[in-house]
Amino acid sequence: MSIDTIDWIAHHARTTPQKTAMHDLASGRVYNYADMHDRVGRVAAMLSDKGIKKGDRVAFLMLNSSDLMEVICGCWRIGAVVLALNFRLTLPEWDFILKDSEASMVIYDDVFKDAATALEESTGIVHWVETTGLGKDSAYEAALSSAAPVTEMTPQILDDQCMLMYSSGTTGRPKGVIITHGMVYFAPAGGARYGESTPNAVSLNNMPLFHIGAIVTTALPSIWIGGTMVIMRMFNVEATLDAINNPELGITALFMVPAAYNGLRAHPKAQSTDFSRIEIALTGAETVPTELVHHWIERGLYIQEGYGMTETTGSGCLLEKAAIPAKVGSAGKSLIHSRIEIMDGAGNILPRGSLGEICFKGACVTPGYWRNVDANEQAFHAGGWFRSGDIGRMDDDGYIYIEDRIKDMYISAGENVYPAEIENLLYQLPQITEAAVVGVSDEKWGEVGCVVCAVKPGQAISLDVINTHLESRLAKYKQPAHLHIVDALPRNATGKVLKFELRKTLPEILNL
Repeated sequence: MSIDTIDWIAHHARTTPQKTAMHDLASGRVYNYADMHDRVGRVAAMLSDKGIKKGDRVAFLMLNSSDLMEVICGCWRIGAVVLALNFRLTLPEWDFILKDSEASMVIYDDVFKDAATALEESTGIVHWVETTGLGKDSAYEAALSSAAPVTEMTPQILDDQCMLMYSSGTTGRPKGVIITHGMVYFAPAGGARYGESTPNAVSLNNMPLFHIGAIVTTALPSIWIGGTMVIMRMFNVEATLDAINNPELGITALFMVPAAYNGLRAHPKAQSTDFSRIEIALTGAETVPTELVHHWIERGLYIQEGYGMTETTGSGCLLEKAAIPAKVGSAGKSLIHSRIEIMDGAGNILPRGSLGEICFKGACVTPGYWRNVDANEQAFHAGGWFRSGDIGRMDDDGYIYIEDRIKDMYISAGENVYPAEIENLLYQLPQITEAAVVGVSDEKWGEVGCVVCAVKPGQAISLDVINTHLESRLAKYKQPAHLHIVDALPRNATGKVLKFELRKTLPEILNL
């Protein structure tokens, strides 16, 4: 698209300069749009002074803070590409990403100083800038205080790359997902009609902002619309409930993964927290148990499931509030700038109700992976349809139901079994805190299911109890044959369950 990009911060600084843009809870800093425009301009000047130019990759390794948002917008002001580093990764993973992306600069929180020192030596990157993330004395604050703000945006178009995010890499080396200005614009635009998308909106940003779900579901839409971001350093159950309950903050919008909503549910303060100001409560990124949604409906909070990927800018479909509870279990209909179809392996569109691969097309879909021709060839069908790797179906009303990952499906007695269907029912059992189902080999049936779960302290669970619960709800071939209890499920740095790891270790554990 040859359409010019717009500097959102500069626009709001002109039109609503005194409107609160960011409220950083950890540091107590509150910036209006005039303040943010000035600080973003100073970040842009700092980057330029270091020789950063349009197209260069600038990485951040930071916990949530107003600094992080300034870095993103400062990069964009001069046309640099933001490289989001997941702070839960390890040194070898960061090393690979920084080298693969050919990053020119890293801005990091002082809590990662040891990692930054090691990476500076291993990567050869020259420019490293340290911040506290709390507004205290640092190289970052010193650089900003001495810089002359850059007030004009370097000319860019919507097709220009603005971000690079690496996939979680559960089965191999992570891939760099190219994200353009157009994708970042059309993602919040597509979801605007489903929530309180006005300058009065106040979003709580308590999920890690290196993740596409957090940055594009709450943070950037708040800035796009001229609203307010309330920024939490890291997710904390009690602090989240306190923030929601605080009328002075006036939080109206949430995005949290299901595990976070489950954590709020279990905390005693949830009973006295006032959720009445929440206009939109979004969730996604993993299976959303219907029982959890129904629990929050009883509290007057309508959790809206959405579905997207890093490759689709976190955008795809969203369940509108009016369809709850009738369509609970669905991720909703496709958003206005996203087209979704269910396809077979050859890229043919399947009839409604058929199971197949969920495929995307539209303004929010990545143009491809960073310097990875093989991955691009595998990721797209003819006609530009992006292959999600997820199995789903679309009902007659156009609602999308996600069944599972293609690689997680197993075949028992000649029938396809989708673990997510079983997992959803397992969460109805009060003893279970988290659960995963994987297929393991079986001489008679080919494969059978094994439940891997963690239970609440002082509770117990057995396979008989599980299958008694499942027998009236699932066909016999879907009922698991094994149970393995763990303290916690293995997860990757973005919180996804590592089922490939379970498939590798369970045969030995179960003596198969």
